[in-house]
Formats: sequence, C-alpha cells, structure tokens
Amino acid sequence: MTEVGLLSCTKSKREQAAEPADLYMPSTFFQKAREYVEANHDRWYILSAKHHLLDPAGPPIEPYDGTLSGTRVARKREWAKTVYGQLEAEGLLGDGNRLVFHAGRDYYSELIPLLEDKPVDVEIPTDGLKFGETLAWYNEHL
Repeated sequence: MTEVGLLSCTKSKREQAAEPADLYMPSTFFQKAREYVEANHDRWYILSAKHHLLDPAGPPIEPYDGTLSGTRVARKREWAKTVYGQLEAEGLLGDGNRLVFHAGRDYYSELIPLLEDKPVDVEIPTDGLKFGETLAWYNEHL
C-alpha cells in the first residue's frame, strides 16, 4: 500500500522558475502541510490550478497566477478529469493505495466522485475545519 499526500498549491509564488516543491511561497498552511506530508506519506504531489498534478521534485516551472477557488464547476470538473488521468498514469489508483488530500474543497470536490469506482482509499483529515482549526490540526500532528 502506498499512501500519497496531495497538497494544494498557494497563490504566492517565487518570482523565477523553480522546482514545484520550491515554487510556492511558504505560506503557513503550505509549510505545515508540506512538513506533514513529507513526514507521514510515502509520496506526495502538489495539486496545481494550472499544471494539475505536479511531482514536487519535477522540472522547474515558471510562476503563474491561477486558483480553483471561485471558478465555475465546469472548470473544476475538467481540471479533475486531467488530475485523475495523471494519478492513473502515475499508478496511484491501484488496490490498497490511499490518497490523502491536504487541500481546500475546490481541489477535491470534483475529483473524489471520479475515484469512487477505483480500489483506492480517500482521506481528507481536515475536511470541514476552518482555516485556524486546520493549522491547529497540523500543529497537533507534527
């Protein structure tokens, strides 16, 4: 079984191209969630509004503006289909794997229905928590 952390990107990015793990400015959320996924999951990826599923050690990418927050459901649905295909191509939708979302609802609401017929477990440890409660959850679990 492989446990995979899926961490949403942040709005603030460095001013020059960087590996995905280093592109996103260390907001309090991103920093805490990254610490958590690195310590508690076998692998982790970044969910990017523009680039979809990113390997944190992948090739450098340019900074960009973009978020799924507040976008139309149709856009989120198309984004989710692409991420689903990438998860499948990475071999992450196999029997017994667990996908753990460390992301806002905009980054998983349209993706989870696509995963229902796959033999993977889905977990969202901070679902329903407000921002401060989410940070407290990470503080308690680090």
